[in-house]
Amino acid sequence: MRVLPWLYLAAGFLFIYLPVGVLVLFSFQEGTLPVPPFEGPSLRWYAEVLGDDDLTAALLNSVVVAAGQGAVAVTLGFLAAYGLARHVVPGTVFLRALLIAPLTVSYLIVGLGLLIVVQRAGLGLSLWTAGIGHVVINLPICFAIIYASMGAQQQNAERAARDLGAGEFDVIRLVTVPMLAPAILAAYFLSVTLSWDEFIIAFLLTRFEVTLPVEIWSMLRSGLSPRLNAIGSVVFLVSVTAVVLAEVLIFRRRR
Repeated sequence: MRVLPWLYLAAGFLFIYLPVGVLVLFSFQEGTLPVPPFEGPSLRWYAEVLGDDDLTAALLNSVVVAAGQGAVAVTLGFLAAYGLARHVVPGTVFLRALLIAPLTVSYLIVGLGLLIVVQRAGLGLSLWTAGIGHVVINLPICFAIIYASMGAQQQNAERAARDLGAGEFDVIRLVTVPMLAPAILAAYFLSVTLSWDEFIIAFLLTRFEVTLPVEIWSMLRSGLSPRLNAIGSVVFLVSVTAVVLAEVLIFRRRR
């Protein structure tokens, strides 16, 4: 009977990672079709992807949008969490619910609403508007992660710092932020990962400058090819790298 849990675990991991494994495998296909039999290995399609100006521009756009919106979302999420956790604010419960509410709304609804607002405001669709959209969907996540980590231990340390004469800004900079660094890093890397492969909002709020998921969608309309597998493998590699980096930094910080 002890074998059954391990078989269940192996089946679960196989179900999750088999599609990714197939995608990565056929990204090294020598032939023009990403289907069996496997012909390779070859780096032909990776060379074509890296030599494609549109794809490399979209890749850079995704990196810029993900990194920029992550910084803004974490900053706003931290300020909101600190304000609601450390100060008496009328309607705190309502404000927390209002901040987390976007998590329950479809990205399509959020994107359409932002598109209407952007058009009414006379703003052009660009990477800036896509970044704003990603801040809207990632801010609640950052807020929830950081707020959940603001316990009594940090509050006692902040009180001790104030008793020793530290100003409010110094308390935040020297006590609160360092103690919440694991939560802040986790929120940042999670928001970067979610923004990196987000499609719906990026598709609705960009026009000429597009992110990588939007560029991949435009390529899918002409059919499957090993180039798409190579691009997907690059996206997967970047996402895994962000997660591993977050784990390493957070683990090291906790030690």
